Amino acid sequence: MSQGHQSARARLLEDVAVEVASVAAGYVRARSGKATAARTKSSPTDVVTHTDMECEQLIRSELLARCPGSSIVGEELDDDDGGNNVGWIVDPIDGTVNYLYDLPVVSVSIAATIEGLVVAGAVADIHRGEVFSATRDAGARRAGESISPTKLADLHGALVATGFAYDAGLRATQAQMLTRLLPVCRDIRCMGSAALNLCWVGCGRLDAYFERDLKVYDYAAGALVACEAGARVELPSTADSNLTIAAASGIFESLQSMLVSPGD
Repeated sequence: MSQGHQSARARLLEDVAVEVASVAAGYVRARSGKATAARTKSSPTDVVTHTDMECEQLIRSELLARCPGSSIVGEELDDDDGGNNVGWIVDPIDGTVNYLYDLPVVSVSIAATIEGLVVAGAVADIHRGEVFSATRDAGARRAGESISPTKLADLHGALVATGFAYDAGLRATQAQMLTRLLPVCRDIRCMGSAALNLCWVGCGRLDAYFERDLKVYDYAAGALVACEAGARVELPSTADSNLTIAAASGIFESLQSMLVSPGD
């Protein structure tokens, strides 16, 4: 397959991701304020709602209707092995705890792969109605308009977002990171959706974002958006294989040095 044909194919997959993420976001939004827990996963605080599972089933049906034979990897349901080289990585509700508590930072994340490489993706903000999307080597967009990160060059002026793992031991390490970072940046936010945080770095709402122990469905689409927008993204970070960092290029290295120490 020629590079031009592959690029055109990836753009079509971006369109599909945007369409399906928008449909799924509407489904989730219509049920906001009514979420109920169905089960837990890795810990008693790692909750899954009934809407998570229903939404993932909806997404899978919509994707397969548009792209028959695709493989699908999702957060809540078993993997589907398709018959072609197109795959999808799905997080039906990124920010499930926020959703359970009716907090307004919740998203749907869908990434497309060709032969295992992420080539396109979309992240739909359920409550704001925004959709971020990107195609590899073709830039990133919000509602079809190009986005870019901030030009910040000094970590002291940076608004940095993070998130916390469900594992108690890993949270202790994350607390040490915050102790080092908080005195040397503008402020820190913890908002509960990795996909949106990555997109917000891409569009300049955040200067940086970092988190440990993310799963592929958390970051696949959002990391592509941030990278294609022009942010520097390391996933995993060269300094720590369990750490994801996305930041304006002018502060990336100083942020990384604050997050990683020999004692970690």
